[in-house]
Amino acid sequence: MSVTSPTTIQGKGFIAGAWRDADSGAAIDVTDPATGELIGTVPDMGRAECREAIDAAASALPAWSALTAKERATVMMRMYDAMTAGADELATLLTREQGKPLAEARAEVLSGASFLEYFAEEGRRVNGEILAPDAHGRRLMVLRQPIGVVAAITPWNFPSSMILRKIAPALAAGCTVVVKPAELTPFSALALGNIAEEAGLPPGVLNIVTGQPAPIGAELTSNPAVRKLSFTGSTAVGKLLTKQSADTVKRVTMELGGNAPFVVFADADLDLAVKCAVGAKFRNAGQTCISANRLYVEASIHDEFVRRLKAAAESLVIGNGLEPGTDVGPLIDDRAVSKLETLLTDATAQGATIETGGTRAAAGERFFAPTIVTNAPEAADIACTEIFGPVASIYSFDTEEEVVERANATPYGLAAYIFTEDYRRGWRVGEAVEFGMVGLNDVVIATPVAPFGGVKESGSGREGSAHGIDDYTELKLLVVGGLH
Repeated sequence: MSVTSPTTIQGKGFIAGAWRDADSGAAIDVTDPATGELIGTVPDMGRAECREAIDAAASALPAWSALTAKERATVMMRMYDAMTAGADELATLLTREQGKPLAEARAEVLSGASFLEYFAEEGRRVNGEILAPDAHGRRLMVLRQPIGVVAAITPWNFPSSMILRKIAPALAAGCTVVVKPAELTPFSALALGNIAEEAGLPPGVLNIVTGQPAPIGAELTSNPAVRKLSFTGSTAVGKLLTKQSADTVKRVTMELGGNAPFVVFADADLDLAVKCAVGAKFRNAGQTCISANRLYVEASIHDEFVRRLKAAAESLVIGNGLEPGTDVGPLIDDRAVSKLETLLTDATAQGATIETGGTRAAAGERFFAPTIVTNAPEAADIACTEIFGPVASIYSFDTEEEVVERANATPYGLAAYIFTEDYRRGWRVGEAVEFGMVGLNDVVIATPVAPFGGVKESGSGREGSAHGIDDYTELKLLVVGGLH
């Protein structure tokens, strides 16, 4: 299978198994964030086309849900095989539209494919229950059935893996799907449509609608045929979509913004902590929902940690993600760069020190130098806002109780990281911080086998693991009487 065929990059939506343009003929330009080069165009679809996609998914639902889990798994594994075989081509496509280094893009493609593999297997373990009878002559059974048509709205920062984290459990559970990819990075989604088509996924089971978010989101949230909405993106948009979904009482899974604390105690393995801080802060140029946002370092090692992290940041290679050896690619657009400049201006005006970086990089207008900030007051925007860029803001602390209180002083609760060699402390702090996921001496917390998601204003529901597929099913009680 060639994932660089014209079918992949011609820029058409995928509805009911057919590739098509917007009814109006309107299109959206998609550019390479590193160069500004036009990659191609995709249809600027709206409510009418989205409604057709929902209708197609509803029509395909009975036949797809009637298949055995093994039959659905067979198709999903063909998709998995195609993705892994074409990982290099898919990674190149991803880097061109999103900008991240090619090695990161390839890792993302393989990570996304692993959700197909995992849920192809997990779908065969979606089981019901037989309950103890509550009376003579009766039997009670609990069935677990697919929830129905699923809407998935995905972000630009991980345009391949975020889609698969949503559609893989949906397909395995017997649901059909309408995907709305980010308008900045739609081609990875369309490549997946091509793979699904060639793998034999029946028409209408997966539909991909490209276009501006407001009209498509309005249709997805208001259409009663859609029974579940899964969204990854900002907290503000997640709140809006949740409100819009309330009128039809949809189930929603929301993976929203974060403000992750990265806590380093004096007894930590400092080499490990610095290495992990580089990965947690500068991967994908910091454009990650679980990126370390606030780095709290115990006072006795604060200066040494800053020195080491500064040296590591200054050694990172900034450039086009397609160039060998690149560590940090561009930010997604001009607005993202302006946001960082505004945050840093505010922080320095309130007394913060820029230890390194703080400016656009020589590689181009959308490239920003890895930046280390110290002495920012916690009332500064940089401490309260999801940075979403290669800027590490470091704070000093004295006691365990103090750092737990400061870490929790946020409405967000997605991810947190703790570094200590005292595992008693690790347990205490891990349980005390109010976040849905905690990495103890580790920052690799996203895996198909574990639940991914946050608490508080970072979202609801989980993706990954058996808990993730449960969100795509409904429980039905079947009471059988007259068995005297």
